[in-house]
Amino acid sequence: MTKLTISPLTPELWPALEDLFGPTGASSGCWCMWWRISGYVRVANSEENRAAFRRIVAKGPPPGPLALPVGWCQLTPRSALPRLERSGVLARVDDVPVWSVSCFYIRRGYRKQGVMTALIGAAVKHAKVSGAPALEAYPWDETGKRGSAGVYTGIRSAFAKAKFQEVARRRPDRPIMRHDLKRVRVRNLQA
Repeated sequence: MTKLTISPLTPELWPALEDLFGPTGASSGCWCMWWRISGYVRVANSEENRAAFRRIVAKGPPPGPLALPVGWCQLTPRSALPRLERSGVLARVDDVPVWSVSCFYIRRGYRKQGVMTALIGAAVKHAKVSGAPALEAYPWDETGKRGSAGVYTGIRSAFAKAKFQEVARRRPDRPIMRHDLKRVRVRNLQA
């Protein structure tokens, strides 16, 4: 794989995200809104999700890093993700105001080539610079039952490689992993 250019998703890069997600908005029209929707209602309309996420990008700060033109990772304070806050399996483990790596999308043809690992590295750097005390992830543990359900949250081995530690596990295939950012040194925001 060639060297990736990874940048925070800003309004200027919105066309690149649209190109990556395609006309249906990746993951059945989610547009990375699944964890952000409050209440118990899922916004099912792809266009509504697209418009809502575009408003988030326009308002700022950037909601995650974009690996041009092949991948995306959502990164935001956990408190901005109401559906995650309501989850029993992924419930908070303590009162640390963590940031969350909650979603990935990697373009077909570029999967299993290190894009997720590069995006995780960029997320760690960005969260540290933004003042987050810790970064959490909710990956699928690929050592368990085979299948791809839930891979949109990442895979355990990629987070372990980035020095995330398991802090809780309420279901066999879904660990909660955390990276303490107090000791992370940031040299360059570009991955």
